[in-house]
Amino acid sequence: MTVRIVTDSACDLRGEEVNELSIEIVPLSIRFGEDEYIDREQLTVEQFYNLLADSETLPETAAPSPGAFAAAFQRHLDAGASAVVCINLSAAVSATMQSAVTAAETINGDIRVVDSRSVTAGQGGIVLAAARAAAQGASADEVVAIAESAAERTHVFGALDTLENLQKGGRIGNAQALLGSMLSIKPIIDISSGTVEEAGKQRTRKKSLVWLRDKLTEYGEIENLAIMHGQAPDIDDFVAMLGDVADIDNARVEVIGPVVGTHGGPRVIGFSFMVKA
Repeated sequence: MTVRIVTDSACDLRGEEVNELSIEIVPLSIRFGEDEYIDREQLTVEQFYNLLADSETLPETAAPSPGAFAAAFQRHLDAGASAVVCINLSAAVSATMQSAVTAAETINGDIRVVDSRSVTAGQGGIVLAAARAAAQGASADEVVAIAESAAERTHVFGALDTLENLQKGGRIGNAQALLGSMLSIKPIIDISSGTVEEAGKQRTRKKSLVWLRDKLTEYGEIENLAIMHGQAPDIDDFVAMLGDVADIDNARVEVIGPVVGTHGGPRVIGFSFMVKA
């Protein structure tokens, strides 16, 4: 029995793990005005942030088509997979999961679609947990259970340098109250439920990073810590700061990709982790 894992490019997974675990990533699209790029295929992370810095208009994201997911599912079934588990960007902030669900309904095979209820490295950590289980021979039911458990235990926090991207992109969620003073604060958001929630607000960047560090100590034993940022110049300082309260030697440090970076904006910084079961 072979279970294969499919996800979308909001997971921000890159490197050897994706290839070693045979994870297939279906890309979203990023639009800058009239110019549209397929994430990863036509737009690297570095190119995205360069465009973001030069663009007078905010970029927009578009979910993959159901056809893109259907093609990925069928490839794995044709290659002998007994089932495909697709783990997607939170359904509360994107139509990506609905595209995957629509695609699954067109395929004659065992396709499971799971809402990660997370974004960026949080989503990526859930995908990795599922893919490792699949690689060890877990059944589709077991892989789905592992993904759902990981989603329940995953928390994502971020300190924004600006709310402009999140507001204009329509992903402000329940953090509307932050808007009134957005020019004078450094907002902190919690995306642990899959939607954008206000977690706090600080007057300076340094205080917002201290707030994040202290927040990490509230959850007891954690695992799968991933530190993420939107090309933040102070990322090294933040990683060192977390070293006072967490095991950073085994933490992943990732640059947030175009999908989430479009809404988080430049210099966003934060982390994801799972509470140990």
